[in-house]
Amino acid sequence: MRDPRSIAVIGVTGYTGFELATLLLRHPGIAKPHFYVRETHGAHCLSQLFPQLRSWGEAPLRPLSVEAIARSNAGTAFLATPHEVSTELAPEFLDAGLRVIDLSGAFRFASADTFSAWYKLPTPHASRLGDAVYGLPELYSERLGSAKLIANPGCYATSVILALHPLRQAGLLAPGHTIVCDCKSGASGAGKELRRDLHFVELEGNFRAYNLFGHRHTPEILEHTGLPESQVVFSTHLLPIPRGILSSIYATLAEAHTPQDIEAIYRKFFAGRALVRIHPAGTLPEVQHVVKSNFCDIGFALHADGKRLVVVSCLDNLGKGAAGQAVQNLNLTLGLEERTGLV
Repeated sequence: MRDPRSIAVIGVTGYTGFELATLLLRHPGIAKPHFYVRETHGAHCLSQLFPQLRSWGEAPLRPLSVEAIARSNAGTAFLATPHEVSTELAPEFLDAGLRVIDLSGAFRFASADTFSAWYKLPTPHASRLGDAVYGLPELYSERLGSAKLIANPGCYATSVILALHPLRQAGLLAPGHTIVCDCKSGASGAGKELRRDLHFVELEGNFRAYNLFGHRHTPEILEHTGLPESQVVFSTHLLPIPRGILSSIYATLAEAHTPQDIEAIYRKFFAGRALVRIHPAGTLPEVQHVVKSNFCDIGFALHADGKRLVVVSCLDNLGKGAAGQAVQNLNLTLGLEERTGLV
């Protein structure tokens, strides 16, 4: 008998996997999770790999075995794995009767062509894409509760979609006008793989743009804002800080509005969504306000002409941008309050 509160976590050695482990180990609504990695290096408990977890209680660490997980009573599997690994493992766990929450980009798109074009990987999992629900609770909570496969959103995409979707839905954006999504992220967003451009001496005191017109989160933004690619410029930058995202979004409104109008639209859209915090008109969020939390903070500045708008959206790329949002999705599937284990 599968228990959805019995959790198997596959992949825990990266930044996102470790953040997920810390959230699940202190989560009050689930059993102690079991962690699976391809190579345990002789360790039997997660705290043997991460000594900072020694006081967190038992955290069994086991070599990855799909068969062993399928034979257990685990009802939920988190995949904190590379995209190509998720494409292989998710269908096997689904076939075994587990719910899957995938933190990679493997299942974020309805079209296999979109995945292969942007991720430059084959899509042997194409038949499963239609089963996946995009795991952005503020937009799709009514579908997430019963979802068997949840595709956790990208970090940049979360910050931009939450900022733009209310404006798009309200019909405020001027047709044909370019929207610039100017986004900056801490270095943990690039992952734990050893790369020269992520060395301390390359990052410290530096600030640079990357993947212009080619970032993999672009199609997520387009799909979930309903904006055409021709209208969106999405630029990404690497900040010399460990974690956090600040997105400045420049838009033109179809008609003049007051700051009170804009604030009211955001507050109405996110009413009851406790993990999105709207700043009063004219005040702006900062990275330090959201680091090590699962909040997305949104503020804006409106020009005196009432049409030129800058929206600033901040979140922690490892929290609301990854592991925290995955736990938020878990809470929805378990019928728990969304903030359980998060704040």
